[in-house]
Amino acid sequence: MRAFCLALSVLALSGCETLSYYGQAVGGHFALVGSTQPVARVLADPAAAPVLKERLRLAGDIRDFATRKLALPDNGSYRSYAALGRPYVVWNVVAAPEFSLKPVQSCFPVSGCVTYRGYYDKAQAERHADGLRAAGNDVVVYGVPAYSTLGWFDDPLLSTFIGYPDTDLARLVFHELSHQLVYAKGDSTFNESFAVAVEREGVRRWLAARGRDAELVRLREREERREEFAMRVEAVRGRLGALYRTRLAPGEMRERKRAELEVLRPLLARMPAFEGQEPNNALLVSYATYTDLVPVFEKFLAEAQGDLPKFYARAKAFAHERASRAGATAPSNPDPSSAQRP
Repeated sequence: MRAFCLALSVLALSGCETLSYYGQAVGGHFALVGSTQPVARVLADPAAAPVLKERLRLAGDIRDFATRKLALPDNGSYRSYAALGRPYVVWNVVAAPEFSLKPVQSCFPVSGCVTYRGYYDKAQAERHADGLRAAGNDVVVYGVPAYSTLGWFDDPLLSTFIGYPDTDLARLVFHELSHQLVYAKGDSTFNESFAVAVEREGVRRWLAARGRDAELVRLREREERREEFAMRVEAVRGRLGALYRTRLAPGEMRERKRAELEVLRPLLARMPAFEGQEPNNALLVSYATYTDLVPVFEKFLAEAQGDLPKFYARAKAFAHERASRAGATAPSNPDPSSAQRP
């Protein structure tokens, strides 16, 4: 293998690292596949914990609702289960230059460019992060409970999220299934923002259909808090973007950047999803990937008067519009890469 890596390094920089990355990705995924079993088998197992069986039955209801009421793919995804014995399935690494809000992208021949790298082993993720930091980048590493193989494999329910509160479990399943329906190669912001819009609408409809009105009220209150948080984060992003376009000396820019990021610290402390995270450019980039285009997709949904197939068709057209402006081709159907969420 060492000789093979050295030969490839003549053709492309970082060839060995890329081969190593592919190796851990393939090995990690197939290790996951090997621990997967049908939900029906778990439900029939007298040794399986009753609470796990209860969660799997709930996940089955959510999965069926996704196909029948949300027009999401009807396949084998989320009809099997894998116990992983770790808190996350992968750890994502996101980086951005010290004075930029544009992500450091990782590009691959098949999947195109994405704004993160996912590792099945946290130590490997941290090593990659250390290298990015040494190059002068802001970096964030966070655990991911689920990812999508975009329909190339049947994605299983995982121990990393099966115990989530009901609305969060539904949110996650709807999100990941939406990646199988519409996926734009090389456009992480499109993909994640679209999935967030689908998950939000899906959870609202699922709660309403189940008569869980009190939870629907709490969901709307939580969405209002998220909107307020998003506006305040966007204000900081706007000021930092303007700062980075100036010609200030690095020392002065660094000090002003620090002051802006300190504004975020108490906000992050009130949001469980950001627990323990240091405010920096990479964190802002990661957050923007999941939020920037959500208002656009919600506008499309309103224009479609809640007709989800029409909304999905509009989203596919929008993917092609963005790709045309970027000088690329966006497929209407997913390609064999993976989409990962925080």
